[in-house]
Amino acid sequence: MSIVNRTETKAIVQKWRNNHRKIVFTNGCFDILHRGHIEYLQSAKLLGDKLVVGLNSNESVQRLKGEPRPYQDEQDRAIILSSLKMVDLVVIFEEDTPLKLICELKPDMLVKGGDYDFHSVIGASEVESWGGIVQIIPFLKGYGTSKLIEKIIDR
Repeated sequence: MSIVNRTETKAIVQKWRNNHRKIVFTNGCFDILHRGHIEYLQSAKLLGDKLVVGLNSNESVQRLKGEPRPYQDEQDRAIILSSLKMVDLVVIFEEDTPLKLICELKPDMLVKGGDYDFHSVIGASEVESWGGIVQIIPFLKGYGTSKLIEKIIDR
């Protein structure tokens, strides 16, 4: 599995960079993985050589989404994400935003989903400051964790 702590992540990313690999970074809660997540991650992977996923910790998800989230424990979410062939590395972060992690890793590309615009992407200006690119990937319509939860509850 490719779930590592921050120190290991920095070392691995530096090794990849030394080997001229293009590093793509994205982040999220990925609480209930669905088709929208899969297509988003596949699209992100196509933008570079290595895809690093910053995963919000349990506490971070709870602060951002409120009770009863997260539905799945951070280790469960990390294992599920790391099993996907397009994901090269998963690192859990405790903060509410991935800004510190982004600044530590200095990815070549920062990717976010279609519910963001450049000005609302945490870390966008920092990534551009070292020559990186910020890419917004359109959402797959009709898919989302909230929609899935509503569908489950309505049944």
